Amino acid sequence: MKESIFKVITNEQIAKNVFRMTLKGDTESITAPGQFVNIRLDGFYLRRPISVCDCEDGILTLVYKTVGRGTEKMSELTNGAQLNLLTGLGNGYNLEKSGEYPLLIGGGVGVPPLYMLAKKLIALGKKPYVILGFNTESEIFYEDEFKKLGCEVSVTTVDGSYGIRGFVTDALPQKYTYFYTCGPEPMLKAVYKSTATSGQFSFEERMGCGFGACMGCSCRVITGYKRICKDGPVLEKEEILWAD
Repeated sequence: MKESIFKVITNEQIAKNVFRMTLKGDTESITAPGQFVNIRLDGFYLRRPISVCDCEDGILTLVYKTVGRGTEKMSELTNGAQLNLLTGLGNGYNLEKSGEYPLLIGGGVGVPPLYMLAKKLIALGKKPYVILGFNTESEIFYEDEFKKLGCEVSVTTVDGSYGIRGFVTDALPQKYTYFYTCGPEPMLKAVYKSTATSGQFSFEERMGCGFGACMGCSCRVITGYKRICKDGPVLEKEEILWAD
């Protein structure tokens, strides 16, 4: 974990209530796809945890959704603004188990961390298949970005306004060697029940500190308890115990 000052380069809306921010700063502690940063915003007591979408050559890309006053304030930041970030938080995805044909499944704001993951897998010679799930066409983002990486991409919308009508589980391919997923818990549960291989789940939890001190994001697993911010946010399929 490292605390650094970053400068906003761009901050633009890319879909309904969804923004992409690029920042310049010290990204040395960001070492794995699936990690997150914790952002300090003036006037707010708690930092805002945001997953890393991409990180390359000192440029950090974050994609976030405006869901409250904190993220609304983020969306109003202009070029040149400075932000205090804690970086290198969380464990991130393990790429060693992917096999040749990894499946990446993202729902809504669970999509961004899969972009850096796809880049890393392709660099290793893997052939990722990507499923992106949204409620409606106006919420869709990053389909073209994944395609430009060389990924085969399927998009699902709940209302059928674009792509495959239904949920991400309605677009599962027959052939894949392993899977990675991130999104809201109902989607993760459905993926858990529908997938035929092992995989890794990135959980979205409300966090207090973001680095394991407050214990506010603890969850029960087969071996006891883990902190989503410190021991996660990525958990293996075999260790997950779903709450009723």
